[in-house]
Amino acid sequence: MTKENIYSELDSNDVIVVSTNGPDGYPQSAVVGFGQTEGLELIFGTQRNSRKATNILHDPKVSAVTITKKVTIQYEGTARLLSGEESETYANIYYKKSPEAEKYKDVPNECYFLVSPTWIRISNISRYPWDVTELTF
Repeated sequence: MTKENIYSELDSNDVIVVSTNGPDGYPQSAVVGFGQTEGLELIFGTQRNSRKATNILHDPKVSAVTITKKVTIQYEGTARLLSGEESETYANIYYKKSPEAEKYKDVPNECYFLVSPTWIRISNISRYPWDVTELTF
């Protein structure tokens, strides 16, 4: 599978499960709406005082997963808090995919994260054997 195929599969999903490392070392997961760039970076918004935001600011390593009836995507990467014009630019990419999220842009403490991939596995589970592609960045 190519990066374009992976982008298309990500684009067909409205939500993704993002997992972060909690302060006690246990993983914490949350379902979030998201957008993505052509470089396969993920964009999502959250409240600055949420567990995921607090966790990312302490440890930027995250994982994510999404699934359709035919395809699973496993994703590992490094997240960073966006600010200023960069935050606005990436938030607009997110809103283009998830227009309902734009209503949160002026909520106090709303912030946006950009996750850069370090590893992605995409599996087409509608075939046997599964068609599996792994990318390392």
